[in-house]
Amino acid sequence: MQEHDLSFVRVEMALAQSAPASERGLGAWIRKNLIASTGDTILTIIGIVLVAMILPQLISWAFINAQWTGADRTFCATVAQGGIQPDGWSGACWAFVNAKFGQFMFGRYPIDERWRPILVAILFVALLVPLLIPKVPRKGLNAILFFGALPIFAFILLVGGVFGLPHVETPLWGGLLVTLTLSFVGIAVSLPLGIVLALGRRSKMPIVKMLCVIFIETVRGIPLITVLFMASVMLPLFLPAGVSFDKFLRALIGVSLFAAAYMAEVVRGGLQAIPKGQYEGADSLGLGYWQKMGLIVLPQALKLVIPGIVNTFIGMFKDTSLVSIISMFDLLGVVKQNFNDPNWATPQTARSGLVFAAFVFWLFCFGMSRYSMFTERRLDTGHKR
Repeated sequence: MQEHDLSFVRVEMALAQSAPASERGLGAWIRKNLIASTGDTILTIIGIVLVAMILPQLISWAFINAQWTGADRTFCATVAQGGIQPDGWSGACWAFVNAKFGQFMFGRYPIDERWRPILVAILFVALLVPLLIPKVPRKGLNAILFFGALPIFAFILLVGGVFGLPHVETPLWGGLLVTLTLSFVGIAVSLPLGIVLALGRRSKMPIVKMLCVIFIETVRGIPLITVLFMASVMLPLFLPAGVSFDKFLRALIGVSLFAAAYMAEVVRGGLQAIPKGQYEGADSLGLGYWQKMGLIVLPQALKLVIPGIVNTFIGMFKDTSLVSIISMFDLLGVVKQNFNDPNWATPQTARSGLVFAAFVFWLFCFGMSRYSMFTERRLDTGHKR
């Protein structure tokens, strides 16, 4: 009797099957994220109640009862306050934001010259977007233009005084222009300087290590307001007679150095998280110190501390409001400064201006946060199966 071979070897991959119906769609998402357990269900109910209490009033204030147009305070004040709104009216005064929008963006930058910061903003976005999209080619050239050519061109265009451009003093700058300028320079300077400080703190050379430790611990031990105050008021006292620095330049240096000290500790945490075997493997290949750090250690360390780096960037972006201590007014400073305008002095004016400033800050910070999460997912290849 002939035996039959019952073994079977598949020569083609099985076709992927869709998930069960119970694991797909809105119902599955609700069961997984909102009512997966008793605790989740309770928290979901509390959240729905809070949203139901707050959201209708917020929509009514911000949209339904809001005043969108107007030439002065009478459009955003009640009859009892000398305006046209009925007594008891409560709504946002977006007419104030619309009337002061130019100042919120550019401060006291001359109106006829505002095309210059607008052009810089267009070039900034045109170079930044391709740099952030992984599939766009020529990243090296893009980075050189963004971090090398753009700052020089922006300085010439914004300050002027050459090529027939009228000179615009930095005390006239303000609003979002100051916020973005301080943030961009601070980010561009603090990250590489923080990396150098972190490497110096882990250096085996005692002098280098001591200097880095003294700088980091000194800067981290004092508030940013103190750094800005020292840079603006105390620094000129130590300079020779007749020598002075632009106040805005002092703020740029103070913010950058302050952020670099915090960035150094974030990067140092990433360096300490790298296994010792990575260092030994690089040494066994005969790599020099800078080759080992640039090709092996730093790429892994920076990937690990992306959340910390972005958190430092977000904190620095919001801390630009502290430059008001040296009479430089960023977005929030200009908004608060306009509260004193008697033509727009109403209770709703201040609320609307603060909400507008908060929304702009949130928009930029949320954008940085989301891109950070995208970068983490794209670089998270170490534990994929």
